[in-house]
Amino acid sequence: MQVAFIGMGTMGTGMALNILKAGYALTVHNRTRDREAPLVEKGAKAAASPMEASAEADLVITCVSDTPDVESVILGEKGVIHGARPGTIVVDMSTISPAVTRRIADTLAQQKIHLLDAPVSGGSEGAQKGTLAIMAGGEEAIFQRALPILETMGQTITLLGPTGAGQVTKAINQTILAATYLGVAEGMVLGIKAGLDSKKVARAIGGGAAGSWVLDNRAGNMVDNDYPLGFRVRLHHKDLKIALEAARELGVALPATALVDQMETGLIGRGYGDEDVSAIARTIRELSGVDDHPKKG
Repeated sequence: MQVAFIGMGTMGTGMALNILKAGYALTVHNRTRDREAPLVEKGAKAAASPMEASAEADLVITCVSDTPDVESVILGEKGVIHGARPGTIVVDMSTISPAVTRRIADTLAQQKIHLLDAPVSGGSEGAQKGTLAIMAGGEEAIFQRALPILETMGQTITLLGPTGAGQVTKAINQTILAATYLGVAEGMVLGIKAGLDSKKVARAIGGGAAGSWVLDNRAGNMVDNDYPLGFRVRLHHKDLKIALEAARELGVALPATALVDQMETGLIGRGYGDEDVSAIARTIRELSGVDDHPKKG
């Protein structure tokens, strides 16, 4: 199977490398062209546009930042729709609006091109290790055709329902993560203020009911007040907007998500949007008097 991968960002590069490692022929494209280089060095072919990348592909993967980017990459002037052949599968692994996902799928279907929405969770570590959780929406038969490629990138791969179901599931994932990051931040700061070694606290409670991926992998950031990039605050904030929009449409109250959304708005406004999501602890530390409120210079 010939594969094209569009989007060599924090997640996409690791995901594409795993496809190459599995032995698939791969064509790559990224808007910032020099980001294609690590893939080309490993044997991928570079393409000048999404249209060119998809011309010979049986399956095209897109993994870009936001809803307008996906629309441009797939439906734009030099988009996938203008290069892909009838029968091609497009797998969008970005996190975008479920409603726009369904609209893109309808447009592609007019050209007999299939769409799976398949957003992921697991951070840059999961992208590099091939252990992502992949949440898919679309037709069962198309999902089964794409599954061998998805298995090179993910460990937990689930078809949730028709087109858009993957994006709704990712919104659920991000609402739960928002509350988890906030809870871990509050707990770590409570430990600091109590004079405890909060890293030991995290280890002590990690084997019990409070255990989570965030506690295991991000509590140290929160204690050290240092937030190396795993998943950007500004991208998580974008995802929460999608979740809150879906909640409004469905009449669901998401108070914790709304609170984290506001806290992330503040972090982005102060220049912390490109730090890891665990930087939510900055706000809790400052509100608790552990740190001052400096603006990032």
